[in-house]
Amino acid sequence: MNPDIAIIGVGLYPFGRHEKVSAIEMGVVAARQAMADAGVQWKDVQVAYAGSLSVMMPETMVKFLGLTGIPFSKLFNGCATGGNLLLNTVNAIRAGRADVGIAIGLDQHPKGAFSSGDSMASTGLPQWYGEAGLAVNPQFFAMKLQRYMHEHGITPATLTRTAVKAFANGALNPAAWRRSALSAEEIDSSRMVCDPLRKYHFCSPSDGAAAAIVCRASIAHRFTGTPIYLRAGEFSSRLSGSFDVQSTSFLTRATLGATELASQAAYAAAGMAPDEIDIVQCQDTEVGHEIMHLAELGLCRHGEQEAWIHDGATARTGRLPTNTDGGLLANGEPIGASGLRQIYEICRQLRGVAGPHQVPRALKTGLTHVYGFPGSSCVTILSR
Repeated sequence: MNPDIAIIGVGLYPFGRHEKVSAIEMGVVAARQAMADAGVQWKDVQVAYAGSLSVMMPETMVKFLGLTGIPFSKLFNGCATGGNLLLNTVNAIRAGRADVGIAIGLDQHPKGAFSSGDSMASTGLPQWYGEAGLAVNPQFFAMKLQRYMHEHGITPATLTRTAVKAFANGALNPAAWRRSALSAEEIDSSRMVCDPLRKYHFCSPSDGAAAAIVCRASIAHRFTGTPIYLRAGEFSSRLSGSFDVQSTSFLTRATLGATELASQAAYAAAGMAPDEIDIVQCQDTEVGHEIMHLAELGLCRHGEQEAWIHDGATARTGRLPTNTDGGLLANGEPIGASGLRQIYEICRQLRGVAGPHQVPRALKTGLTHVYGFPGSSCVTILSR
């Protein structure tokens, strides 16, 4: 099947701490970069979607981009926001609402953990859930990972190797926040946070923005941007009994999680198999999630990650380069923007213009994956 959607421009306001720049300003910069990359002007863009936790009304960016009457909507799906922003923009084009659209993710977070406030009411969960500490995501990550390590023979050394790889990739990426490589010894001697996860096994909240310009594939030749084609995009929430964020109990029978549902639907829509993917950007809020998601995405069998990571399969020069820009560990996570940062990275890698951290071989296909509260996942498959 010929792809009907092309990504013709991407932009990024590098992630980090930007206390003197507002999230809106970062979003505007990322949008303008994406338009320049695509060779379009704001007047050419007919529909827009933006996502942010910290900004109530990101559509106010039109004050800086131009008052053209464009329909400009906000959505938020936790860490899965960026992927769903792209899909909503794509769906608007497919529905005939526009020929050219933009997705913009932006956020600005203070230091420290994310918070939903003093009440669990906004999460749909009882107050005791938070008082027991179960609303603290690192505890969920650690619980799921401990069980996974026990069942599939994953060792602590594999967690640390994944972190070493992330920071090494970040050290090569001019746009990364954390640009210092860390040794296994440095990571293993860092403070334990939630056993088995240490300080340098986690990402940090950060500031930043990312954007993508999409259009009908049939008109991509009108613009100067090098097109990357959307082969599939799928968004899933969790099933009853799955072990997901904010659902830390599960059925005794195996139940597919949101990532497995979304990835299986994406492969079917693309008419592709997992072994046809050349490069991956997947959710790595902490190292265990990257490891588990590799199998949940169908890219390897459960338990194979131990040998894969030991042998360097997920390294930039390995058979399946994963989180080549340093992922969330090296870039931090402005929640609304992280999924579109993945799109930015895969598009540039497929074009062969990623710079010092470019994978040193030709790439045809890439996959992006985001996963977040309250157990939802978005998977996209892209190709040259």
